Amino acid sequence: MNLSESFLTALDSILANKMRAVLTMLGVIIGVASVIALMALGTGFTADITDQIADIGTNLLMISTDFDNSGGYKTLSMSDVDALSNPLNTPDIDSVSANVGGMQIVAANGDSMSTSVSGVTANYLAMNGLAAFQLGGDLTENDVDTKARVAVLGAGIASDLFGDTFPIGEDVKVNGVGYEIVGVLEESGGGLAGNTDDSVFLPITTAQSRIYTERTRSGDKIISSITANAASAKQVERAIEQVTLTLRDTHNISYGDEDDFSIFDQTSLLDTISTVTASLTAFLGAIAAISLVVGGIGIMNIMLVSVTERTREIGIRKAVGALRRDILAQFLLESLVLSLLGGGIGIMLGWGLAAIGSSLFDIVAIVEFSTVMMSFGFAAAVGLIFGIYPAWRAASLRPIEALRYE
Repeated sequence: MNLSESFLTALDSILANKMRAVLTMLGVIIGVASVIALMALGTGFTADITDQIADIGTNLLMISTDFDNSGGYKTLSMSDVDALSNPLNTPDIDSVSANVGGMQIVAANGDSMSTSVSGVTANYLAMNGLAAFQLGGDLTENDVDTKARVAVLGAGIASDLFGDTFPIGEDVKVNGVGYEIVGVLEESGGGLAGNTDDSVFLPITTAQSRIYTERTRSGDKIISSITANAASAKQVERAIEQVTLTLRDTHNISYGDEDDFSIFDQTSLLDTISTVTASLTAFLGAIAAISLVVGGIGIMNIMLVSVTERTREIGIRKAVGALRRDILAQFLLESLVLSLLGGGIGIMLGWGLAAIGSSLFDIVAIVEFSTVMMSFGFAAAVGLIFGIYPAWRAASLRPIEALRYE
């Protein structure tokens, strides 16, 4: 018997027990579908985060207090911003922005809520990719210089507090003090800069004089973080060195002492996030692949039952001249066909689940060809590996004993 005849015989056997075949393939179907869907969504999330970083720019440096080395005190101040803005200190830095923030009570039209309120420099929103406005405009240098009581609202809080009312020119109260609304941001949905939809932005000088009055140990008004933009991607490393030297000087840090600040650049952030998401995606894929192993055990179990049920058939075939390799090929092909059919159905199901996930999470799920081939190959390997023992057992039956079996 040649290979094609063995394949047709195996296919006939599967079709003779359709329901059992479907139930047997279920483990493989679920396993392959889970691997493809989870890997596609994981890759999609990674691409989405990468795009967000690219939109902001890979030249940004984020500077914050290192509380482990600062004794628990905030160490950054506007003096640091002025020093970093000086081209004599940091020639490879284009622009510098800063913010100070926390949670505050915000109210308007009889409604109130606790939300994020940040004091920012006039260029902060633009530098952090938040310069898209649906109404009004940004804070200005004059607002910062005069400590103006003005505010920019995120899209979510503007909708919650004002509904369909035109908010520009209206007042929003922060801790009971009124601020005129000059702008409303486009909806962001929460990205790398946080959930700005529910945020309020004030001039940094206003926030420092009215809300965040804490000072550093040297007496300067504190800020939460500084954002510096390197002139180009090639100048990031030099910019980091310049920022480090400048801040060590302004903080009077002695040689050999640890920095009381930390610097994180977007490239490092991108690498870290890509590594974490890739590892998480692989981990989820590995968990889903366990279903394939369970499916393989199911195939082995059914094939052993099939060998027992068809013992007499095997004896007759051997009695009329079927060789051991013919019996081995028939049962091995039967196991392989079950797993491959399950793999094919699982691929289509996984593709559908990935599409559903794309709609639910508002990302583009990326089904990679390598993932599809890996899943299909693993399904084939499962069918082959778990089909070997039942096929060997069938091929090892002695014709006389098989014919005598009832």
